[in-house]
Amino acid sequence: MSDKAPDKRIVMAREVARKWLEKRATSEYRFTAYSTGRVKRLPSLLRAFRDGKVALKDVQAIKDLGIRTNFDNIELWSSNYVALLSLLKWLEARGFETTGMMW
Repeated sequence: MSDKAPDKRIVMAREVARKWLEKRATSEYRFTAYSTGRVKRLPSLLRAFRDGKVALKDVQAIKDLGIRTNFDNIELWSSNYVALLSLLKWLEARGFETTGMMW
């Protein structure tokens, strides 16, 4: 039995996986917003904003906005850098501390 057959399959599987990921992978940007006491209602406001039910002044619509709430912060992420940056500035203007944009 040949040793080369399994190696060739592994290399081919890696090549197929790499091509699949290159077609579907996108950059993702994220930041965390910290606040004292105002985090309670913000997640529902941001979900309504994402779903198009609410508009925020000077913030572009973000259809793929991800929201994760923790005890004292909210983690937000999206593939739309410009719109997420405008949301970050909107939150900072309202007294939220942020970690700045990460990717």
